[in-house]
Amino acid sequence: MRKRVFAALPVLLFLQAGYLFLQTKKPETPQQVKQQGPFVATVEVVNILVTATDKKGRFVTDLMQQDFKVFEDGKPQEITNFTKQTNLPLNIAFLIDTSSSVQVKLGFEKEAAVNFIQSVMRDNDKALLVEFDSGVTLLQDFTSNATEISAKIAKLRAGGGTALYDAVYQATTQKLQNIVGRKVILILSDGDDLDSRIGFDQVLQKLRESDIIAYAISTSAYGASGDTKGDKVLKRLTEETGGKVYFPYTARQMDQYFELINQELRSQYNIAYKSSNPKKDGAFREIKIKTARDDVHLRHRKGYVIRAS
Repeated sequence: MRKRVFAALPVLLFLQAGYLFLQTKKPETPQQVKQQGPFVATVEVVNILVTATDKKGRFVTDLMQQDFKVFEDGKPQEITNFTKQTNLPLNIAFLIDTSSSVQVKLGFEKEAAVNFIQSVMRDNDKALLVEFDSGVTLLQDFTSNATEISAKIAKLRAGGGTALYDAVYQATTQKLQNIVGRKVILILSDGDDLDSRIGFDQVLQKLRESDIIAYAISTSAYGASGDTKGDKVLKRLTEETGGKVYFPYTARQMDQYFELINQELRSQYNIAYKSSNPKKDGAFREIKIKTARDDVHLRHRKGYVIRAS
């Protein structure tokens, strides 16, 4: 199988520029993948994707701008733009764990993943596919062809360790953070990282510097409560970005959770505001969004980081 691989450069270059996408001797295309500079939130405009649900977990899609209030570090902010995100294009990085720990369940997981890609992607959407075990491999770069992604998913094989943090970090820094539009990371894994060079805090920092929303479906033992170390990792990564992790009780329930993610991506609001804090000090800024409707629960990223000048 021809592959394009994520890899580290020698130590000196790694320290200067971070990871790059490198190609194998037989790349799928002759086009070289260029390293992209880091996305950094600007003080002028902050964009937040918001998911609203009722007490039964159903998506609420009839809210208006006046229903929301935004606070940054406790200070009220003026909303400058408000849109419903139903039809805006998606850029999805699909990260699938193919380590030895998922081998028994991989068959159904592949089937559920293919069903998701076929149902979620529309003409203007793009997705890429990354598999990770002891290393991180880009199997399919961004494409609008769901059939291409599905074919690569069907060929996945399990074996090796787990480099989850490397996969999230590299997908964020090398593929997503400079793209305009809605950016999504979807993780299919048990969350147990064994082989990454990048640490959890570094991954979290990059997600905080980016307007990416992350979702995960845990592949730990079906019926688990979500209290394993790996499950807690997935919960932290997703909740920080305004996403969510799902814990299937049965193999067939995985399809249901993929469909919930699909529905959520078509039911969000985008709220933009101009920050009242002009400083570029590298500090984390906490965001809270509230609504006067008692029957509505809001979910969004917890904040953002602006790199110090």
